[in-house]
Amino acid sequence: MSADSRLTKLPVIVTLAGAGTLAIEMVAPRLLAPAFGTSQPIWAAVIGMTLLYLAIGYHLGGRWADGARGAEVDTVSRIIVWAGVATALIAPLAPPLISGARLALQSLAVGSFVGALIVALVLFATPVILLAAVSPFISRLALTVTDPSHVGRVLGRFSMYATVGSLAGTFLSALWLIPTLGTSLSLLTIAGLLIVLGTWAGNSPRRALWLLLVCALIGWRLITGPAPLAAGCVGCTVQQTIESGNNTIQVATRPHAVHGMQTLLLLNEGMAIHSVSNAAGMRTGEAVDMLTDGGPWDYFAVAPYVLPQQDVRSIKRMAMIGSAAGTGTAQFLAIHGPDAEVDAIEIDPAIVAVARQSFGMNDSATPGGNPNYRVHVADGRTWLAAQIGTYDIIGVDAYHQPYIPFHLTTVEFFEMAKAHLTPNGAVVLNAGLGANGDIRLAQALATTMRRVFTSVFVLETASYGNWMLIGTIAHIGDGAANFAANYQTMGNPAMRQVMEKTQGFPFLQSDDGPLVLYDDHAPVEKLVDEMIFGTIIQ
Repeated sequence: MSADSRLTKLPVIVTLAGAGTLAIEMVAPRLLAPAFGTSQPIWAAVIGMTLLYLAIGYHLGGRWADGARGAEVDTVSRIIVWAGVATALIAPLAPPLISGARLALQSLAVGSFVGALIVALVLFATPVILLAAVSPFISRLALTVTDPSHVGRVLGRFSMYATVGSLAGTFLSALWLIPTLGTSLSLLTIAGLLIVLGTWAGNSPRRALWLLLVCALIGWRLITGPAPLAAGCVGCTVQQTIESGNNTIQVATRPHAVHGMQTLLLLNEGMAIHSVSNAAGMRTGEAVDMLTDGGPWDYFAVAPYVLPQQDVRSIKRMAMIGSAAGTGTAQFLAIHGPDAEVDAIEIDPAIVAVARQSFGMNDSATPGGNPNYRVHVADGRTWLAAQIGTYDIIGVDAYHQPYIPFHLTTVEFFEMAKAHLTPNGAVVLNAGLGANGDIRLAQALATTMRRVFTSVFVLETASYGNWMLIGTIAHIGDGAANFAANYQTMGNPAMRQVMEKTQGFPFLQSDDGPLVLYDDHAPVEKLVDEMIFGTIIQ
């Protein structure tokens, strides 16, 4: 093949190299999420390090292009093939490196960020640097056959090709490749395509033999399955790992001295438990057997009892935003009986499927399920905006540091929730505290709620370290006295068991923090970052 004929391939090469670069970058946060989560600092680490690798690659590529073999298309071929090989090696190297970084740094509050930087540096530097080096080579080769009066036009066109390829790599990987194949198989597919591209671009068919490595790794992945990730909870054994479009989902089990075997839902880095199902509760269907010994799920049903003269029979409708596998909603239905209604909103359809399969969720979409238990796969705020009914309880269990959807924290959101409350209804938030009991996030949420609700009351959970923030339209008055009085008349054993362990206090004007959150300004990510980094400075 003549040099001129190979030069006609340059637009295809630069376009597909750009696609490969961004495809690898889109896989990176998915690879890191099971150990480090998907918070803003992790995305900053991935994007920042990718930009650094691109800068290094452009610099090195320019120097190499001016070298003795800079005018040879075959040099570009070798670079792309080696980028493919480096990409393929990420799949087997990632699990031990990520696990090692997680174990070494998990004792530090800032460990997620630092660990992600280190792992990203080790895993993704080589392929991204090599692919970035392709662009200077392509420019150098294009200029050898370009009229000097058209240099700007040619270089602009090749920049366009690279950008179009990057766009294609971004959307194809995010919308099709990763959801269809998963993380490791996506990496191996990208690696294989890069090796094919590099072989096609050069004059050495033997480079295609590297595809044997890719095929071997694909076979290894198909035989062994996804690399296991240890559960973040003490005494847990992971039973199932599922990769969805939004999360890495783990189903784990652990023995409990009272409740027998428990099934737990863990997401992403696995450090937080998002749902708990007791074997006893699944067997008997009794609310008392579904309790989690002071976990935040136990408090949604008791929250309205900070209001005076509340009765189980008067509370019948609940909406739960961020229902996960349905711990809180299952308790509510068991307590309030067959006439109770629940709308559960969960954004990830894979979590809903896991809830039905492993947590015994018997909503209206399951055979023989409860017709009053409706599960909606949607964003919580978008769903709520489209509703016309009112609820006795609107639960919000969509917060867990560092995952804070800001649009569920603002004055505008709470005004929307308030509009869907009955006169004696309550909006109940599960607001986790930070390391060492840091209340800054919970305080910002409570301060924001005070701009909307007549009263805001705080219940402290007996375990898990959470504030349950309660906002009401009606005046609470002496919430603690109301709670105690309602306890005296409470006949439901599950409610009594939770209430007798509960302590609370009103959130008053003197408790306000400096931050009120609005749609236009809700810096919850900045606040959480300050809390995380603050613990390492103390």
